[in-house]
Amino acid sequence: MRVLVVEDHERMSELIQRGLQEEGYAVDGVATGEDGVWMASENDYDAIVLDVMLPGIDGFEACRQIRETGRWAPILMLTARDAVDDRVRGLDAGADDYLTKPFSFNELLARLRALVRRGSGERPPVLSTGDLSLDPAAHAVRRGDERIDLTAKEFALLEYFMRHEGEVLSRTSLIEHVWDFAFEGDSNVVDVYVRYLREKIDRPFGRSSLETVRGAGYRLRTEGGDARTA
Repeated sequence: MRVLVVEDHERMSELIQRGLQEEGYAVDGVATGEDGVWMASENDYDAIVLDVMLPGIDGFEACRQIRETGRWAPILMLTARDAVDDRVRGLDAGADDYLTKPFSFNELLARLRALVRRGSGERPPVLSTGDLSLDPAAHAVRRGDERIDLTAKEFALLEYFMRHEGEVLSRTSLIEHVWDFAFEGDSNVVDVYVRYLREKIDRPFGRSSLETVRGAGYRLRTEGGDARTA
């Protein structure tokens, strides 16, 4: 999942970004409301963490402008203010949730997961295809009754595949959503991680749910858990 963090406090921004990256999120960070609006309008984010107190336009105005561009990624607003009027103003500007500083990172993470689940389109709490299931909140993957251990990046890649089941996903799209905006490595990293996933979710079970589409990318088969390797 790809998240934009708009926070001008350098230490706070670093802590949020690092924590999300450790959870497997692809994260972009900017420090002004204007940059936040531009990034949100130019990129397809799964969620946005937006501070209220920003240099230039504040978070309320940034949120309003993001919505005016037609971008509807869930927005979690951060503020040191605790007044009801400020919370109402944020929600009226188009925010989806509001978190008052100081807060625990675990609470921020839980709220982001909840926002992503109820974002545009149906987002069930547990994703499944065939007998393969992924629980974002519990960070758990199972094939039938057997638990599968994945690294944070493997988990993020599988989650993105499962949220786009049956779609052909290009390497570029996967890098943008599972890695981050500043990634400058070889796109072959996608091939490497798809191979890692196959070794864990498919081969031990005699399955072939992750399909290579020549010249286009990869696809998680619809009802892929029922596909068998030759």
